Amino acid sequence: MPPRLHVRLLPGTPRGALRVTLVLSVAAIVVTAALGPAVATGSDGAAPGRFTLVLALHGAMVGLLVWRARTLPQERAVWSRIALAGLVFAAGALAAGVLAVIPATRSFTAVPMEWAPVAAFPLIHSGLVRWNRYTTGLADPSDVLNGISGVLAALAALNVVLSGSALTAGPWWEVQALLAQVAVDVVLLGTALSVVGLGAMGRDPRSWLVVAAFGISVVGDGARLLAEGAPVAWAATAEPVGAALLCLAAILRPARTTPQATDPAGSTIGSFVVITASTAVLVAGATTGAAGPATWCAALAALGASVRLLVNVQELAQLAVTRKEALTDELTGLANRRAVLHRVEQLCAEQVPFTFALLDLDKFKEVNDGLGHAAGDDLLRLVADRLTPALRTGDLLGRLGGDEFAVIAVADHATAPDAEVLGHRVLKSLQRPFLIRGMSIHVTASIGLTRSGSGDRTELLRQADAAMYAAKRSGTGLAVYDPSRHADSSGHLALVEELRAALSTGQLVLHHQPQVDVRTGRTLGAEALVRWAHPVRGLLAPAQFLPLAEAHGLMGAVTDEVLRQAVVQAADWRRRGLDLRISVNLSASNLLDTDLPSRIAVLLAAAGLPAESLVLEVTETVLMGEAERSQAVVTALTELGLTVSIDDFGTGYSSLSYLRDLPVAELKLDRSFTTDLLVDARTEAIVASTIDLAHRLGLRVVAEGVEREETLARLADLGCDESQGHLHAAALPAARFHDWLDRAGTTAPPAGTPELVGS
Repeated sequence: MPPRLHVRLLPGTPRGALRVTLVLSVAAIVVTAALGPAVATGSDGAAPGRFTLVLALHGAMVGLLVWRARTLPQERAVWSRIALAGLVFAAGALAAGVLAVIPATRSFTAVPMEWAPVAAFPLIHSGLVRWNRYTTGLADPSDVLNGISGVLAALAALNVVLSGSALTAGPWWEVQALLAQVAVDVVLLGTALSVVGLGAMGRDPRSWLVVAAFGISVVGDGARLLAEGAPVAWAATAEPVGAALLCLAAILRPARTTPQATDPAGSTIGSFVVITASTAVLVAGATTGAAGPATWCAALAALGASVRLLVNVQELAQLAVTRKEALTDELTGLANRRAVLHRVEQLCAEQVPFTFALLDLDKFKEVNDGLGHAAGDDLLRLVADRLTPALRTGDLLGRLGGDEFAVIAVADHATAPDAEVLGHRVLKSLQRPFLIRGMSIHVTASIGLTRSGSGDRTELLRQADAAMYAAKRSGTGLAVYDPSRHADSSGHLALVEELRAALSTGQLVLHHQPQVDVRTGRTLGAEALVRWAHPVRGLLAPAQFLPLAEAHGLMGAVTDEVLRQAVVQAADWRRRGLDLRISVNLSASNLLDTDLPSRIAVLLAAAGLPAESLVLEVTETVLMGEAERSQAVVTALTELGLTVSIDDFGTGYSSLSYLRDLPVAELKLDRSFTTDLLVDARTEAIVASTIDLAHRLGLRVVAEGVEREETLARLADLGCDESQGHLHAAALPAARFHDWLDRAGTTAPPAGTPELVGS
């Protein structure tokens, strides 16, 4: 028993349409029932009236279905095709009416009405199979060839079963028309039931109305068949009742269902069933030596099903192409991650020794950020083209995603020495620069290798990743997995995923180390140093996770979180009456992010913090490594009013020209200089000259790593502006930093008061 139905009209459905449909349907049913016997016997008085009524009924139905097709785009194919079928019925009624008024053709009056359902079958069938289905590249749901073949097979079977009965004694056009109607009704009922099986059962009441519409047609035509063609008065009402139910289904609001992809397997199974049934009929006809409608219908059904199978062969070819596309990386044309892992599984199952190499491009994100994603895509394609000739025939090169490539090398590459040879050959192929949009780009890579026999595909991928990360960390570019050396690295992947979660769950926190005026002892600012409050491992220092963030493309997200917290903290200090600067470190990838200045501007505006309260620290090595590409970002930051500081000054080995070309405002002396300041005359000379140079350029000098009073006094003698180190305080959480400020009792003057900073 079907579930309880909740009838709802579609939004915008005129209730008048429902009333007109019901009135016409009831009138058609009543009049058809009254005139049924007369029509069946060809009575002249009854026929014109019934034809007129049928024409009016189908005309109204066509109008309603056309309106529904226009107002329900997702089911336009369904209702427009059923509407065309209604036109076929109306045309049949019109033709029958014309034949009825001409004495010479009056005996053929029933022919158009009897054959109209057969002629309309392709339209109704194609409309039903589009219900809750959508076309894929492998199959078109509007497949009427199987439907027509099914009707022919059913018609052949009916001819065999009813052979010799009184029904077959009538004119062939009447007998075959009735049998064809029954065959059509059975196929349409099965198609309607398939609509219910698409997930609409219990949710879409319209599907039950469609099933009922064709079920009534089966009952009506079946009754005529059992009566061996004799008139059945009530059976004449089946057609208008079915039309009324279809109209009602069109008016109701569709339930929420998920469209199903068309499956070519269904049409293939249907074709085999039709061919099997048709073959049985043909064999029976050949055995009896009788050739009649059954034989012809069976032959046509088998031919149609065979043609459909040939179409399926084409679909299988398309399926092979689709499968190849599913295993191919769209950007490079190499094998994708799925294909690589499938090959690993295959070789493991066949126990074929092989080496698995995982290759990761170094600083690929900088290319993406600096030159754009299109340039990054070009680089990946060029790398793929460069790596392919470096491999042997039979080796598989694939792209796992992003800037990660994989190589599967079989046979003689399965030992450690050969694996290293493979790795060095791959690295050598990348030594020559890549020409991208007129620029010469040098690319390095890190390769991790592991051997088969040490685990499944997941374990091999983990081992290769651990070796690759070890190669990246050591700078050697190549590492073969060794459990004794790389076992600890296996936790890096898990730590990276935990870091992704930490960014969204507030696990990153800031500690603040004060920066103190050397001459007055006032606290002028603080450097914000990030820590990871790991729920299991405890408080992690930056060195334990920032290299992972940089290597796996998370540095931008980490920096954004640190900047957000730092700006909020500095704004809170100002509300407490403390005018303190806050310093934040930027990485190499940050200076290639052209959107960074705009994001910082949004943060400052949201917090109401003046730009001069934020200092951004970068190392000189980073500046000189990508001077041209980072200069635009640094300039944009200073145009906001921010201060750019050179961190760890003196540890680089590059030119000082960036002090002239870049708008920096602060130098931070590396702790290696402050530590040896009192014991090494050469170090003291370097510090003194650096401070003098900075002041001549109008820069502020901050000394890091100050731990002794004597060092602080000597820095004051040399004219250093500010100091930072454990002599004043270690990096402290915000609450403890506030307590330290209260105990120190020396903070920056309120806003608007001149700061006592040397120049």
